[in-house]
Amino acid sequence: MSNAFDSSSRYYDLLYQEKDSAAEAAYIDQLLQCHGIIGQNLLEFGSGTGRHGRQLASRGYWVHGLERSESMVAAAQQANGFSCEIGDITTTQLDRRFAAVLALFHVVSYQTTNSEVQAVFANAAFHLNHGGLFLFDVWYSPAVAAQRPELRVKRLHTADLEITRIAEPMIHCNQNRVDVHYTVLAHHTGSGEFETFKEVHPMRHFSLPELDLLAEGAGFERLTAEEWLTGSPPSESAWGVCVVLRKR
Repeated sequence: MSNAFDSSSRYYDLLYQEKDSAAEAAYIDQLLQCHGIIGQNLLEFGSGTGRHGRQLASRGYWVHGLERSESMVAAAQQANGFSCEIGDITTTQLDRRFAAVLALFHVVSYQTTNSEVQAVFANAAFHLNHGGLFLFDVWYSPAVAAQRPELRVKRLHTADLEITRIAEPMIHCNQNRVDVHYTVLAHHTGSGEFETFKEVHPMRHFSLPELDLLAEGAGFERLTAEEWLTGSPPSESAWGVCVVLRKR
């Protein structure tokens, strides 16, 4: 089962070490509590290596993750209150229901076709109790259009590893999609080993009317939409927008 992160999973936590998972978990916790979900069972679509799941578990939630990448699940650190398994968020159906379904770090934006997005929304609804929440963040179309993706280079190092990652975007305006072509160069300074690989991450961006239509089709209503972490209204400067839906 292929996945956009299969090659980079070995370096995932290092590549995204600047992400403040504790602050993000606090933000999610606050949103959940605002809608009456405190310390309940959560299902996380695309749980990765468990960065958010473990943080939310430490805040009193019980979190189970579905992650398509076998290497990510293998790298995930199980913790009290957090577990995960290999599964496809468009098709895997568990035999239990949850108070909320989460899809964080643009997991929904990785669903680039209408059928994939519709399947994720339907699967979220399937796993929710009546009145349950679907909370996710996406790339926001007005911001993508206003700011335009550009080439970026990230350099990181540890005591025995140096990594350079080049991100080259290719914009597909008629598909609301940006294909981010990554080239990763890793130098293991202790052993002298060099590793180079490429990945393509297709990312879809969404407008609010588009998300509302998808929500309605899956039996949801939108409660809130705001800039990720800040809580500000969505705008051309808000590349990431967090949406909270409620199952009718």
